Amino acid sequence: MPISFKWFGRSKAVAPVEWLFVGLGNPGKKYAQTRHNAGFHVVNRFVQSENLSFDEHRSDGLLARGIVADVPIGILKPLTYMNLSGKSVAPVARFYKVPIDKIVVIYDDLDLPTAKLRIRFKGGGGGHKGMSNIIERLGSKEFPRIRIGIGQPDRYLSPTAHVLQEFSKAEWELMTHTYDKAQQTILAIIQHGIEYAMNNFNC
Repeated sequence: MPISFKWFGRSKAVAPVEWLFVGLGNPGKKYAQTRHNAGFHVVNRFVQSENLSFDEHRSDGLLARGIVADVPIGILKPLTYMNLSGKSVAPVARFYKVPIDKIVVIYDDLDLPTAKLRIRFKGGGGGHKGMSNIIERLGSKEFPRIRIGIGQPDRYLSPTAHVLQEFSKAEWELMTHTYDKAQQTILAIIQHGIEYAMNNFNC
C-alpha cells in the first residue's frame, strides 16, 4: 500500500523537514569503507560540512536535522542494513510529512563507472536491494535519487563480493572528488531544485 503523507497528529513542537536526504549503507566498522556505503560517505561529509550532527535516533536510523540555505532539511542514515532501508525511510518521511518528490536517496550503483555521478527524478530499483525496499515501503518510484558509480566487478568476483569490497587507494582518490561533487549537488537541490542539479551536476 502506498504511504499516505497526511498529518499523523505530530506535535507542533516538531520542526518541519522540507527535504529529506537519505544516504544508504550498512552500519558497523566492518562495512565502513566499502563500496556499498557510498551513500553513507556522502551524507557523513555533508553533515560535517554543514556543522550538523546525527544526534537523533528515529525509526531504525540516525537523523540529522537543521537549516541549510534557509531551508529546513533532514539527513537520514538507515541502520537496518541495506536490504531493509525502507523500514527506516518510510516512517521518517511519514512523520515529517515530506512529499515523495522531496525524498532524495543517495546510493552506490554498479551500472555506473567508478566515481561517476547521476541525478534522476525517479526510476526503479535497478537491482539495488536497498532501493527496491524503499520503493516497496513508500509504494512509489517517484522520488529523486543521486547515483554514485562503483563500477562493475571483474569476472572473478560476484556482485555481492564487489559491493562489500573496499575501494583501492586510486579509486578512493577518485571517489573523494565525487563525494565533494555530491555535497555540492545536495546544496544545489536545496537551493534550486532537482532539475537545476541535473542540468549542472550530472557527469
